Amino acid sequence: MADATPLLSQTYSDDSTEPPRLEKHLPSLDSTIENCIGDFGWNQFLQAILVSFAWFFDAQQAFISVFADAEPTWHCSSSTGLGDESCNSVSDICHLPRDSWAWDLPKHTSTVSEWSLQCAGSIMTGLPASAFFVGCLLGGLLLATLADSSLGRKKMLSFTCLAMALSTLLTAFTNNLWTYSALRLICGFSRATVGTCALVLSTELVGKRWRGQVGIIGFFCFTLGFLSLPAIAYSNRGSSWRNLYVWTSFPTIFYSLLVHFVVHESPRWLFVKGRKEEAIVTLKTMAHANHGSLTISFSHLACEEETWDVDLYSAIKILIEKNWAFRRLSAVMATGFGIGMVYYGMPLALGNLAFNLYLSVTFNALSELPASLITFFFIGNLNRKTSILVFTTVCGICSVLSVLKEVKICTTIQMGLELVSYFSACSALNTLLIFTIELFPTCVRNSAVSMVRQALVLGGVFSPVLAAAGRGDGFLSYGVFGIVIGCFGLFVVCLPETRGRAICDTMDEEERKDKNSLCIC
Repeated sequence: MADATPLLSQTYSDDSTEPPRLEKHLPSLDSTIENCIGDFGWNQFLQAILVSFAWFFDAQQAFISVFADAEPTWHCSSSTGLGDESCNSVSDICHLPRDSWAWDLPKHTSTVSEWSLQCAGSIMTGLPASAFFVGCLLGGLLLATLADSSLGRKKMLSFTCLAMALSTLLTAFTNNLWTYSALRLICGFSRATVGTCALVLSTELVGKRWRGQVGIIGFFCFTLGFLSLPAIAYSNRGSSWRNLYVWTSFPTIFYSLLVHFVVHESPRWLFVKGRKEEAIVTLKTMAHANHGSLTISFSHLACEEETWDVDLYSAIKILIEKNWAFRRLSAVMATGFGIGMVYYGMPLALGNLAFNLYLSVTFNALSELPASLITFFFIGNLNRKTSILVFTTVCGICSVLSVLKEVKICTTIQMGLELVSYFSACSALNTLLIFTIELFPTCVRNSAVSMVRQALVLGGVFSPVLAAAGRGDGFLSYGVFGIVIGCFGLFVVCLPETRGRAICDTMDEEERKDKNSLCIC
């Protein structure tokens, strides 16, 4: 474990009978890493980009059902005896004879048309998407602490990306709804911790000055992954929906192998786990790549160790047992639930709007870019609590206004309000994840972020049902989205502000800091 000698040699006055207390001279991992390799370098930058690119594939699987499970457009068949006028006057094809209409595109372009699910009801058509989010929920609960306990950030990221890719590839060979939904559940289970591991690992490779900006790189990659879907879907229009899963699986397999052989493990996690030699090797490698000159003696390296025994689920246990940690976790999870329902629900409900599906998905994906840019450039100056509260409030108001029947608005303005609402949800999500990283120490940080992501996914579980219900009444989708995010966003007022504050590495260190601060909840 860590050496009891301070990092830098100390000089004591002649009249001192004993050295100062060790606690006052133990360096934090932040200062240790910055002393070794600087707070940022090109090697760290490239590592952060590579790790953050996992979000690209994460986004593809999160929203692929928007196209694979879309309900295709149809037209009346002029070859039948039913008059065109009669056919066109009926908006629901379930009320028409099967031979009186036909799909605009081949049946194999969507799971709905291939398996004749157009009249199966919203529960059946939404089953694959819901199964995916249920898998995310289960995977987050069962896998959340592995990156903090036994596997570490790097191995967990590589393993989950590979499992997600293989299940995605197998999905392309399914021939019925039940097998398809089961594989989507497995994909969601594997995908549950991909974004979390990528976010935590990338931010733990740099010092506090660049932590927020590095975290935002992942959000940019997520946006690019989201944007890639309408491009892939449009280039494969008229082709089988199975092509979407094939084209998104092989790059992910290659990426998981690249992570395994190229990416460094988090030196912070290695120190907390007592693997000092491996941490030193990692720091030396990073310093050499940055052309840095190490001026410290690693044999005298000292960092505060965690005082409680970390096993598979002790991270979750300690978060619940510690009052300050449970208070923080409950507040960020409640806020995350509201944000998640809107973030995952709005893209799924885009088919309810009178807009071209490819364009509306593209516009929503593009709205993530300014959200990420704002967070990237201003995260250092933004108060976390105030920002999240403003974003969730604006999101709720615009979402409700877009579907109020009393407010007569044209389709363009409705789409504009939806985009503002989604942009605000994206900004709130980005800020919330950075906020969560700063609220919890290194030893439980991955588990805490995982729990927040599970709250986001839990909101996503209800999204497909609300999106389907909104086909008849828009308030049941966008109206509910707005009310939920507006109400749950208020929980953020119970949290301490973390802007500009150095992150802690152990529970004891964070608890001491919490006791010395004003309790605001």
